Amino acid sequence: MDTTMELDELKQAWQALGRQMERQEAIQWQLLRERRLDRVRRGMWPLVVGQVLQFVLGVGLVVLGVACWTRNTDVPGLFASGLLVHAFGVATAVFAAITLVLLGTVDYSAPVLKIQKRMTLLRRFYGLNALLCGLPWWIMWLPVVVAFAGLDAQDPAAGTPAWVRASLAISVAGLLATAGGAWILHRRARAAGRGGLLDESPSLRRGAETLDEIAGMERDRSP
Repeated sequence: MDTTMELDELKQAWQALGRQMERQEAIQWQLLRERRLDRVRRGMWPLVVGQVLQFVLGVGLVVLGVACWTRNTDVPGLFASGLLVHAFGVATAVFAAITLVLLGTVDYSAPVLKIQKRMTLLRRFYGLNALLCGLPWWIMWLPVVVAFAGLDAQDPAAGTPAWVRASLAISVAGLLATAGGAWILHRRARAAGRGGLLDESPSLRRGAETLDEIAGMERDRSP
């Protein structure tokens, strides 16, 4: 009888120890998961700062563009440059704002799969943002320079200065070349299995890698 009771007590103690170890392992895993996700969250701050600066830049371009075309409605070249800078400023600000909204709606307490889906959407939109608002800057500086020149008083009777016409022609040709080159890069990226992303923030790339690590560890823990 005593031996049976001792075995039962030993079995119960062993089971209790097993449950305690399982609880400790679950707690340690939860702490590890939270630390990794907090690293992802903190790693987004450089992107947040960059998008805030992009938004401010976009607003500044809108102000510059409006100031240019409203002053030069009788000078076609300056009027067109102002409108182009205005439109580009709106796109720059809007894409930055949408990126910030997507960053703010990532729920890091959600399941990893849901976070990964949101991160994939964010990465794709950021790629579009870089394509439409970042890549054209190699040529968009010309209309910006023209817009600054349009802030001075101009004589409508003098017509559009030759350098403004040349700058506009170069800008339009450059933007068309940018669009064509971007489409080629987009096709090549998709063919290489990169989802068509033409550019990607290091913060997003590192965050995606960390989420992949967490997802892999969760799969290893699954029975």
